[in-house]
Amino acid sequence: MSKTERPPTHPGAVLREDVLPALNVPKAAIARNLGISRQQLYGLLDESRPVSPQIAVRLGKLCGNGPGLWLRMQAAYDLWHAERELADQIDDIPTLAAG
Repeated sequence: MSKTERPPTHPGAVLREDVLPALNVPKAAIARNLGISRQQLYGLLDESRPVSPQIAVRLGKLCGNGPGLWLRMQAAYDLWHAERELADQIDDIPTLAAG
């Protein structure tokens, strides 16, 4: 388990704090350009929704940085939280070696 105490940034926060202000385009237009509902966009922005592979493809195209960046951010965020949520249970699982 990672020893980092600060959680990775949710990709929605990056979108909200860095990307959208730089684009200077209304959120409704961003949702329309992405082909998603405003509710879906707002769920990402308030960090209550994860970036799915489908959304990552859309964001990667919109921003020109590809889907991998968005998926890696979401995976790092999810893994950090899962490691902490399951820490007590994971301690009881032995590590087995093949051969």
